[in-house]
Amino acid sequence: MDFGILAQQLFNGVMLGVIYAMIAVGFSLFFGVLDVIKFSHGDVVTVGAFSSLGAIGLVGGLVALPPLVALGTGIAAAIAVGSLVGALIGRFLILPLRQAPAVNVLLATLMAGTVLREAIRLGVPNGGNPKPFPALLPAGSIRLGSFSVGFDSVIILCAGLALVFATHLLISRSRMGLAIRAVAQDGEVARLAGVDFQRVVLGTFALGSALAAFAGCMLGLYYREINFNMGLLLGVIGFASAVVGGLGSLLGPIIGGFLFAGVQTLVVVALPFSTAYKDVIAFAAVIVLIGLFPTGLIAERRSERV
Repeated sequence: MDFGILAQQLFNGVMLGVIYAMIAVGFSLFFGVLDVIKFSHGDVVTVGAFSSLGAIGLVGGLVALPPLVALGTGIAAAIAVGSLVGALIGRFLILPLRQAPAVNVLLATLMAGTVLREAIRLGVPNGGNPKPFPALLPAGSIRLGSFSVGFDSVIILCAGLALVFATHLLISRSRMGLAIRAVAQDGEVARLAGVDFQRVVLGTFALGSALAAFAGCMLGLYYREINFNMGLLLGVIGFASAVVGGLGSLLGPIIGGFLFAGVQTLVVVALPFSTAYKDVIAFAAVIVLIGLFPTGLIAERRSERV
C-alpha cells in the first residue's frame, strides 16, 4: 500500500470529520436546551455558504479587496447570517411550539429548511446550478512523496479545529456556557436562579447555527463549489453523528463526526471499488452502533431524555 495515498485519505477524513462535528454539535446544543431536533440545521450550512459567497461578490464588486480581507468579509457574513437565521427559527418557530408534540417541531423545522433551500434556489441567479467559490487562501502545497496537501486545506482544517475547541471552551468555561448547561440540566431551576431562559435558548440556537454556517464556508473553500441542496445530506450526517456520539453532550457529537468520517475514509482506503457506497456503509455502521449504544457513545447524564 502506498503510505502517501493513505496519509492523503486520512487527511481528507480528518477534514470531513471537523465539518461533520461542527454540524453535529449544533444538533446536540439544540437538543440539550429544549429537547428538540431542528431539521432545518443542514440548510443553515447552505445559507452560510451562499451568504459568504454573496458578501465576497458584493463587496468585491464595490471595492478591490485583498484575498484575506475578502475571506474575512465572507466568514463574517456567513456567521452573522447563520446566527440570525438560527435565532429567528428559535424565536418564532421553536419556542412557540415548546408545549406541542415533538412531531410538530420536526415537521415545522423540516418545512423551514425547505423554505430556506428553495429561497436560495429561486432567489439567487441560476440558483439551481452549482456556484464556483473563489480561491481566497494561499496557493501552494506540501509534498512528501505521493502525499500532497494544499496550504489552503491545512488552513481550513486548523481553523475548523480551532473553532471546535473554542466552542468547547465557551460551553465549559464561560458564563454563557454555564447558563446553557444550567438550562440544559433543568430549565425551571435555572429560571429560579435568575437565568434569562429565552435569551439563553436564542443564544444557543445562534451559536449552533453559526457553527453550521462556518462549516458551509469551509466546504466552499475546500471544494471550490457550493450548491443550493448541499445541506440535505450534511444535515442527515450531522444528526446521525450527534445521535451516535450522544445527543445532549458536547464531546459525543464531535467523536461521532470523526467516527462517521473515519468509516467513510476506511471504505475508500480498504475497498476502493466501493467508494460510491461509502455513505451507505457509514450509515449502516451508525445503525449498528445505535443498536449497541442506544444512548450514544457518551450518554447524557439524564439518558432517559434520549
